[in-house]
Amino acid sequence: MDQARVTRALCICTTLEEFPQVHQLALRYDNFWASAGVHPDNEGVTEPDLDSLIRLGSLPKVVAIGETGLDYYRLNGRSIADMEWQRERFRVHIRAARRLGKPLVIHTRSASSDTLAVLREEGEDGSAGCAGGVFHCFTESMEVARAALDMGFYISFSGIITFKTAQDLRDVAAMVPLDRMLIETDSPYLAPVPFRGKTNNPSYVPYVAQQLAAVRGVDVALIGKATSDNFSRLFAVENS
Repeated sequence: MDQARVTRALCICTTLEEFPQVHQLALRYDNFWASAGVHPDNEGVTEPDLDSLIRLGSLPKVVAIGETGLDYYRLNGRSIADMEWQRERFRVHIRAARRLGKPLVIHTRSASSDTLAVLREEGEDGSAGCAGGVFHCFTESMEVARAALDMGFYISFSGIITFKTAQDLRDVAAMVPLDRMLIETDSPYLAPVPFRGKTNNPSYVPYVAQQLAAVRGVDVALIGKATSDNFSRLFAVENS
């Protein structure tokens, strides 16, 4: 990271079982922070309740709630109606984030309509008192991006934006305002070109920034500064 001039990272929690390890990373390094949450695709794990998320979210260097959201990609024979447990888990995360005044890290896959609907039902419309947050590793349509932005959320782009088949996503990146954009790895997955297929890591983030700069016709330094400033603002941490 240091050699690649990547100065900070948010370590994402996806189960309560792994939270102690994720949190320890954040405590060990001055330039790491952590989130607290349970990924929508994880089954057979400890189910989060409001009290547990508020307790974990109040710990030092925990700056976000999530990864949370909805994922209907692997229904495994179930109907969308059967996924109410996911929607309820999502609601618990939203309520915890609002109580804590900390942003959400939103995952949505094959479920964008319901993701937006649940957020609206819980009052996440960009007004005062909302948690807000980021739609991470964004792969959705222009319409979904506009809806997320209208609700006050940031949009984060990963190595997918460098893939040959991702022109629709590059079009979205050209539309998202510079002050509402983040970049990420989604490690260990989705390494950018020219490392596609390899284990991803934070030193590859500059390749995402370079692609965004090309899409928008600006210098990569502008992307770096803007996304760093946005990280500081969204997660309420000092700029570096």
